Amino acid sequence: MDDRLTRVLKVVAVVMAVLFVAWAAYDQFFADVAPGDMAYFAGNRAFEDAEYARAEADYRQALAEAPDHIWALRGLARTLHLQGQSEEALALYDQAIERDPDFAGTYANRGILLDTMGRPEDALADYDRALALDAEVAEGPHWLTRFLRKQDEPPPTILDRARYLRAELAKPEAERVLRVPEIDQQQRSYKQ
Repeated sequence: MDDRLTRVLKVVAVVMAVLFVAWAAYDQFFADVAPGDMAYFAGNRAFEDAEYARAEADYRQALAEAPDHIWALRGLARTLHLQGQSEEALALYDQAIERDPDFAGTYANRGILLDTMGRPEDALADYDRALALDAEVAEGPHWLTRFLRKQDEPPPTILDRARYLRAELAKPEAERVLRVPEIDQQQRSYKQ
């Protein structure tokens, strides 16, 4: 390698290091962090690590610090759903929808909850509402999210589930198959 290229690479490396340190300092000392945000971020990390009791505590802390923290409310609802506390999760999803009726992810997640609660018609209505608000929820998790979750194959999406429910609900009640536990367990909450 010639000396000129080496000097250029050194300068680029130094500039990048200085920019990173400046950004980290700004983020740590000067960036505005709203009340509840730190607890909310901690809850998200715990949720991603499937540590739902810790995630619940963090989301509740965020809501104690900032009762209007919509993201913490949604996170708490997702966490309670996965812990089997369906009624409380449903009430929280309803609150989140009341506060922000145009966010598709909340409808998608409430639809998944209603589906697991054995309310397929209500779930289908929420799936349809989510898809009408934001067609991207039909795509399911991004490839990077699946990679981080170690999912080789894309899991079923709410669009897949909506199509399935629509077809099954069109059948006579005795012929319907609304639950297939092995497949249903693959469906993950929509992460905002």
